[in-house]
Amino acid sequence: MSKADKPLGFWMCTSLIVGNVIGMGIFLLPAALAPFGWNAFLGWGITLVGCTFIAYAFAQLARTLPQQDGPYGYTRHTFGGGMAFFVMWCYWVSTWITNATIAIGVVGYLEAIFPAMNRQPLLAPAIALGLIWIFVLVNLRGARTSGRVQMVSTALKLLPLAAVILLGIMVLFTDSQAYSSHLPSSPLSLEATAGAATVSLFSMLGVECATIPAGKVDNPETTIPRATIAGTLFAALVYIGVSAIPLLLLPQAGLEKSTAPFADLLNHYWGAGSGRWLAFFVVISGIGALNGWTLVAGELTASFARHGVFPAGFMKSNRHGAPAISLILMGILASAMILMNYNRTLAEGFTFLSVMVTAANLPLYLVGGMALFILWRRGTANKKIVRLLFSAAMTCIYSLWIFYGVGKESMLWAIALGAVSLPVYWFMRQRKNARSWQVRANN
Repeated sequence: MSKADKPLGFWMCTSLIVGNVIGMGIFLLPAALAPFGWNAFLGWGITLVGCTFIAYAFAQLARTLPQQDGPYGYTRHTFGGGMAFFVMWCYWVSTWITNATIAIGVVGYLEAIFPAMNRQPLLAPAIALGLIWIFVLVNLRGARTSGRVQMVSTALKLLPLAAVILLGIMVLFTDSQAYSSHLPSSPLSLEATAGAATVSLFSMLGVECATIPAGKVDNPETTIPRATIAGTLFAALVYIGVSAIPLLLLPQAGLEKSTAPFADLLNHYWGAGSGRWLAFFVVISGIGALNGWTLVAGELTASFARHGVFPAGFMKSNRHGAPAISLILMGILASAMILMNYNRTLAEGFTFLSVMVTAANLPLYLVGGMALFILWRRGTANKKIVRLLFSAAMTCIYSLWIFYGVGKESMLWAIALGAVSLPVYWFMRQRKNARSWQVRANN
């Protein structure tokens, strides 16, 4: 491939990670974490450490197996085709549910900008569906166009986070007692901490996403590891700076019911209406994440086709080099998920879908850690054995911990969606074997 065929360099890959990780999750997360009280802070700490190990694990996989087609290739190389399909099917499901979740979150902040939207019950799902298809169209223009949109939106989305940090610093120096006047009342417990860690993990999902379009990354054995570590650490630092402020400065009961917690925070301290400006940039953040996850979802679907487990039509590219049929399929599936969940309230729909997405990501993270052990035993892994094995072990332990925290309903949904992969894989294998037999018979 020429450089034109691999348009994603370090900055675009880093923007893809930061843009996908810092999406809508952080802006709605304070409301989702409010019921957990102090457990939210412990959960956040566990999540940030765990995601750092996950990022390191995938960076090492990219460095050790640069010729493989992203996570599907890593898993197939270490565990075989059946396990690769199951794991990546779960992850594939999570990508289009993520798009639905982000679109719902964007609508929540649009309602903070335009309160009249609340009087039109059908307007919210219509706008969410429109957002899905706008970014399908953007990605149909190719990975380079999508990458440029991602870089611009990533830069803009940091502005509302900077505003929240600035507000937190100002309150600290002018009214430090405000940080102790609304302390959470929920007691500490292992179960609540696990639940908080699971919810907060949704906001950090995407640390692995630079490995998905590996075939379109320039110098992937160097670019992907560097972008993965840099993007994850940067996102983690941003989250540490902003996550605690609304949880400490707003009353727990009110925060639980908020659909735009950061806008409410600014309205509370800087006057009514000031939160609308922040909500505007939050919307930009959300649409940037929607753009990035649409790219990831389309490339992952095309990757399935390249490995022969999806119909070949899904890997065909249009004149811009974009997997057109794959992107359209992603738009249809995300749209269906939005329509299915608008019988819930905005907060309920976001929380349910976010935990379900988290559950669907966990098989990939667990297998990613286990793959490093297999590569080490084969003698093909990085020479930094102690760091490698420690990161692999911590990735596996963290993934199992989150499995404990996802809850029964979301886990059952994730298992059901994963189980659908088995007949699909069997059917595609039979079809492939039949073709091979026909070719041999004709020869």
